[in-house]
Amino acid sequence: MDIVFLFYDGMTTLDAIGPWEVLSRLPGAHARVASPLGGRATTDTGLVFDRCTALADIPRADVLLVPGASDVRPLLRDARVLDWVRAIDATTRWTTSVCTGALVLGAAGLLRDKHATTHWAALESLRRHGATPVMARMVEDGKTITAAGVSAGIDMALALAARLADQTTAEALQLALEYDPRPPFDCGSPAKSTMEALVRARALLSAPPHGAPS
Repeated sequence: MDIVFLFYDGMTTLDAIGPWEVLSRLPGAHARVASPLGGRATTDTGLVFDRCTALADIPRADVLLVPGASDVRPLLRDARVLDWVRAIDATTRWTTSVCTGALVLGAAGLLRDKHATTHWAALESLRRHGATPVMARMVEDGKTITAAGVSAGIDMALALAARLADQTTAEALQLALEYDPRPPFDCGSPAKSTMEALVRARALLSAPPHGAPS
C-alpha cells in the first residue's frame, strides 16, 4: 500500500507528522514523502525534512495526504503542484487533507460539489472551490476525506486506518501511540472558546511562528 505525503516549504508540521505516525505504522504500508522539487522541505516553524522525492518521480499512490500551512496561498498558485495532485488523485483509493490542505485539493478541482472541512478560520474559503463547508472534525465524501485544523489529522488518520485495514488494527495503533487526549482546557473549537481566546487565536494565526526561518 503506497501512501504519499505532500511536503512543501511552509507546511504545518503536525498536519503531516500526526497522520504519518499513524499511517506509516499500518501493516503493509509504504509511506513516503514527495515535494515539488525533491530534496529539502522546511516547515512553518523551521523544522527541516531532507531527502524528499520529487513530484515527477511519483506517478501514483493508493493514498494521498496533503497537509496545510500557515499561508497556503503560494501552493494554490503552483500549477505544477496542482497538476500533480490531480494526476495522483486519479490513481488513489483515498485522497485526504489536513487543515488548509483542503484548499489545495479545492484549487486542484477535487472538492467541487463535495462536502469538506478545514481549519475553522479558513472554512468559508472552501466555497470558492465549489465545496460545501462543514464544521466537523472530519468529513468523508466519496473517496475524499478532509480533516479540520492541525491535530484533527490524527483523528482522520485513525479513521482511515480502519478503512485501509480494520477497526481492531486502528484501535491497536491508537493504543500503541497512547492517543488518549485529555487537554487541560476545553477550548478546542470556536464554539467552546471565550471571545478573549478567539481574538488571541486569530492574532496568533496572523503572525508567523517564532521558529520560522527569517
